[in-house]
Amino acid sequence: MAGASGRIPATFIDDLLARVDIVDVIEPRVRLRQRGRDLLARCPFHEERTPSFSVSREKQFYYCFGCRASGTAITFLMEYDGLGFVDAVEELADRVGMEVPRTGSDAGGAGQGRGRSMDLDAVYAALERANRYFRLQLREHPGRDRAVGYLKSRGLSGVIAARFELGFAPPGWEGLASALGDAAKDALERAGLVARREGGTPYDRFRDRVMFPIRDRRGRVVGFGGRIIGDGEPKYLNSPDGPVFHKGRELYGQYQVLRGRRSRPSRLVVVEGYMDVVALAQFGIDYAVATLGTAATRDHLQQLYRSTREVVFCFDGDAAGRDAAWRALEQALPLMRDGRQAEFLFLPEGEDPDSFVRTRGAQAFEDAVAGGMPLSELLFSTLLSEADPSTLEGRARIVERAVELVSTVPAGAFRTLLADRAAEIGRVAREDVQVLLDGRRGGRARRRGEAGRQSGMRREDGRRVPSLVRQAIHLLLNQPSLAAAATRKEGMIDLIEQLELEGAPLLAELLRAAAADPRLTAASIV
Repeated sequence: MAGASGRIPATFIDDLLARVDIVDVIEPRVRLRQRGRDLLARCPFHEERTPSFSVSREKQFYYCFGCRASGTAITFLMEYDGLGFVDAVEELADRVGMEVPRTGSDAGGAGQGRGRSMDLDAVYAALERANRYFRLQLREHPGRDRAVGYLKSRGLSGVIAARFELGFAPPGWEGLASALGDAAKDALERAGLVARREGGTPYDRFRDRVMFPIRDRRGRVVGFGGRIIGDGEPKYLNSPDGPVFHKGRELYGQYQVLRGRRSRPSRLVVVEGYMDVVALAQFGIDYAVATLGTAATRDHLQQLYRSTREVVFCFDGDAAGRDAAWRALEQALPLMRDGRQAEFLFLPEGEDPDSFVRTRGAQAFEDAVAGGMPLSELLFSTLLSEADPSTLEGRARIVERAVELVSTVPAGAFRTLLADRAAEIGRVAREDVQVLLDGRRGGRARRRGEAGRQSGMRREDGRRVPSLVRQAIHLLLNQPSLAAAATRKEGMIDLIEQLELEGAPLLAELLRAAAADPRLTAASIV
C-alpha cells in the first residue's frame, strides 16, 4: 500500500507465499477431501452439489471449475473472509511469525519481485539437483560402501533409505560443484551447499557424510543435514540459514509424515535427531519429526498444531533434557488453545528414540508415548521443585511464577484450570490468583495501547483498526461496481488522490481502474 509507510515489497509477498501452506489456510474454513494429489470441496463461492473446488498443495493455488474462482492464499482470504489485500497479507504474516515491511517507494517493485522469485526458483532447483546427486552417489560412487555400511549398521533397510531419500556426499572438495556445473554455482552458494575459502575458491560444504534432505511442508528441498562417516567433528552438520532455509522454522520428517495421509495424524512426536526419525519409521512409528539442532521454537509449534492436536516432546531424562523440555513448555503455553495437548516423554538416561526402539521394540516406545507427562504436570512439578511449598515465601514464589506463565495461555478452560491449580498449591483464594492474572494482562494491554498510540488505532487484541481509506479499498475490492458512484461527480477521484492520507493515491488508482471496466472482479484488480 502506498503512502507514508510505503508499499509492501513484492519480494516480501514472494517469501510469505513460499512459507504459507494454502491448505492450512483453506482447510479450517472449507471441508477438503483428498482426491489424488489435490484436495476437493464444494466451492465456497457459489452453490453446487458436486465438488468442483480444487486446492493444490504442490502449486499452492485453488481453482473452481464451476465459477472459475482462483488464486493464492492471499486471494482466498480476500474473497472468503472479506479482507482487504493488506489485511490478508498481515493475517498470513501473523500465522508464520513474519513482520510486514514497507518500502519508501514502489519504483521497480514489481520487477524486483519477479527477479527475487526467479532467484528463489534457481535456489530450489539447485537443491533438488543436489539431492539427486547425493542419492546417485550412494548407489554408484566407488566409496559408497562406507556409507552403505554405516546405514546397515544402524539397521536401516533400503526401503526406509529410499523413503527418506538418504544420500552420500563423497570425500573431495568440489564433487557437487563440478557435477552441477558453473551455471549452478551461484545458486549452490546461496543455498549453503557451496562455501568459499578466504581466497574466494569455492568448495563443497558437505564432504564424506550421509546426507538427509530436508523438505518443507510443500515438499520442496530447502536444506540438508549431513552425518559424518567415522570419527570427526561436527558429527552432524546442517545447511546454514539462507533465503529458503531457516532451521528455526523447518522440521525434519514433517513432509514424510503428512504425505499420502487422508487425515491429520492424531499425534506427532518431536525428537532431536535425523536418525531418531528414520529409525522410528523403520519400526512403523511414522509420526515423528525432528528439530534441526535447535530448541523447539514458536514457529515449529505453530506448524505442528496446524497438523495435529497432540504434540509429544521426547527428550533424554538427564538435566539437559529437562532444560530442553522446559524451554519447549514455555514456547507451547501461548499456543495452548482449548483442545490442544502437549505431553513430555523422558527416556531413561543414556537412551535416545533410536536406541530405545531397537532394544525394546515399537510397542514399548508407543506405550511410553501414550504415558507421556502432561504439560500441566511438568509445569507444576517444576515449580514445586524450585521453591518450598511448606513456607509462605515458597508458596508466594510458586504462585508468582505460575501467574507469570499462565498469563501467556489463551483464555479458555485450560487456562482456568491452570489458575485453579496455582491457587490450590499456593493455598490462596482463586479470586486472588485471578486478580494477579488480570494485573499482568492489564500491563500487556497498556503496552499495546502505547504501541497503538505510536502506530495508529488498535483493537483490544492489539491489531490495528483499519483506516477509513483502507476500509474504502476493502469495500471496493469486494464490490468494484461501487466505483461508478465515485465517478458521478466530476473531479471526485482527483480530490481523493490529493488527500494527505495513507493509501489515498492507491484508492484513487483503484477507482479509476474499476470505473473504466465494470466487469473487473476483486481477483483481477489485485
